[in-house]
Amino acid sequence: MSAATEPTFPPVFQSLWCATDLGPHRPCGGTYEWYGPEVLPPLDPARFDGGFGWLGGTGPVVPELAGQLDAVAAELARAGIVLPADFTAFQTGTGSHRALDAVSSTGCWTNVSSPVPSPAEPGAFLVRFLRDQQDCVHWYLYLRPTGEAFVVASPVDLVDVPEWDEPVAPADWLRAIARCASSFEEFAYRFWVENRLWSVLHGYGEEAMDDELAGYLAHYERT
Repeated sequence: MSAATEPTFPPVFQSLWCATDLGPHRPCGGTYEWYGPEVLPPLDPARFDGGFGWLGGTGPVVPELAGQLDAVAAELARAGIVLPADFTAFQTGTGSHRALDAVSSTGCWTNVSSPVPSPAEPGAFLVRFLRDQQDCVHWYLYLRPTGEAFVVASPVDLVDVPEWDEPVAPADWLRAIARCASSFEEFAYRFWVENRLWSVLHGYGEEAMDDELAGYLAHYERT
C-alpha cells in the first residue's frame, strides 16, 4: 500500500458482499469472493426491526455476554458513540449469539473486539464481531460519530493493524474496507440464509430447503 491523496469525509466505501459459492447458481473462485450488490437478492428493509423474527428472536440475555458488551459500550461512550440495539440484542441473546457460527460453511466464529479507531475516517470506530477461521476476512460494525452504524468487511485485521513500510493514507484504507450491509441485522440475515443454503446445495448436514431459502435462491434461478 502506498500513500495517496486524502479523501473527502465522510468517505464512501465500496459496496461488496464477501461470501462463498451458492453451488452452480453463484460460482466462487476460492474460499471467498467479493460480489457486487447487483448480483445479490434484494432484501426488504422492513423485515429488520431489531427483533430478529426470522431467527425466532434472540432469547433471554446471557449475563456474562452482557457484561462483556457493556465494557465495549463504555469505551465507545467516551467518544460519544452508542452501540446499535440490534447488535447488542444479538450478541447477548441465548438463542442468537452463536447463530452465525452454527451455520457458517467456512468455519467463521464470533469474536467481539474492543473498539478501535477507523483508519479511514477520523472520529469513527470499528468493532470486529466475526472472523474467518484462517483470518481470510474479518467483519466489523462500523460506527460513525453521527450515530450511523453499518457493517463492513476487510481482509485486513483492523483491530491489530500491521506496520507497513510506508505510511498508509486514509484513501488507501478505502480500498481495503467494503461496506456489506446497512445494519447488523441485515448482515446477519443474509449470512444466515446464504450459509444455510450452501449446506443444502452441497448436501451437507441436516439443513433442508424451506420457503426462506427457496425464495432467496429464486433470485439466481431467474437471472
